[in-house]
Amino acid sequence: MRTTCSDDYLWLPYVTARYIDATDDMALLDEYVSYIEGRPLRPDEESYYDLPVFLNEWESVYNHCKRAIDFGLKFGEHGLPLIGSGDWNDGMDKVGEHGKGESVWLGFFLYDVLMKFSVIADNYGDKEFHIKCISQAEKLKDNINKNAWDGEWYRRAYFDDGTPLGSSQNEECRIDSISQSWSVISGAGEPERIEQAMASLNEHLVDRENGIIKLLTPAFDKSDLYPGYIKGYVPGVRENGGQYTHAAIWTMMAFAIKKDREKVWELFSMVNPVNHAVNSQETHKYKVEPYVMAADVYGVAPHEGRGGWTWYTGSAGWTYQLALEHILGLQKKGNKLHISPCVPDSWPEFEVNYNFGATLYKIKVLNEQKKDSVQITLNGTETGESFILLNDEGGEQEVLVVI
Repeated sequence: MRTTCSDDYLWLPYVTARYIDATDDMALLDEYVSYIEGRPLRPDEESYYDLPVFLNEWESVYNHCKRAIDFGLKFGEHGLPLIGSGDWNDGMDKVGEHGKGESVWLGFFLYDVLMKFSVIADNYGDKEFHIKCISQAEKLKDNINKNAWDGEWYRRAYFDDGTPLGSSQNEECRIDSISQSWSVISGAGEPERIEQAMASLNEHLVDRENGIIKLLTPAFDKSDLYPGYIKGYVPGVRENGGQYTHAAIWTMMAFAIKKDREKVWELFSMVNPVNHAVNSQETHKYKVEPYVMAADVYGVAPHEGRGGWTWYTGSAGWTYQLALEHILGLQKKGNKLHISPCVPDSWPEFEVNYNFGATLYKIKVLNEQKKDSVQITLNGTETGESFILLNDEGGEQEVLVVI
């Protein structure tokens, strides 16, 4: 599929950076991968499906990533990335119908990609691209905070004519969650604004009665705004004002990065599908399997709280990352396992058995509610660090973590 969507290709450098951060496997960058060929889009086309041809034209993964990033450095009048025929939310395919619409969320995401890949470029010895990534990221951060702040939250986008979306000026889609969550995840938001943005998200988008975190509110319905096919969904369904679980996970990740322990656990307990079927009444409301992740949960009467598309691996994959890396706090970086839990005060302790090759690490975490301190003991010896060094020598290792 060839499109003018503006985020698809940027996931290549994003995932490559995540992989290398976890593994230290820089050799991946020198693997050669071929290109595929398809005809260019015609002026009147937004996308087309076809069977591409594999070319006998190969380039390293590193250079594929560089090309993806360079391709993404296209900005509009506010200095924000062009949205094309949609970004992560491809339902907003008419925001940039005439090639001038801009995405605030994509600005945060691109900033994150640039900062992550700047480290790779530096370690790879590509000083020129390292400097380019840093300078583009700094400029983008400045433009986001100069041109995307709405007063109580970050806007979502700008239409071709400069009309804002995700603004208090809008009758519908006054606030969108992913701009707020990625202001935290990316690190591009200003500290005071991040606090206000996440408070606004909590106030306007967390529906505790129905146990959902809405993607945006109010839903698109009768206003003159036409962002694209998202408006074709019934209000409150899927991306149009319901919970899009993928984005709800990003919300919880943002609160976890802020170390808001109680909020993270409250929201995780809310979104956890098991808790949508604790009794007959809730089961009949939810109507889908409570043992798998749903892509979406509806958010407007008469369907509020009803699950949509289940067995959704996108949401499940992000939920796994949230649970393991952000709540339990285990993050592998090269040969180090960093341990920084974000669990509620009501948890006295928990245990994790972590396999690294032939070695089993038996990790016990005691929650003494010291908040910002982590004390780690490996086989009876205090490490003085917030991580342990991993080895593949076999046997069992006893790890005690006091937080």
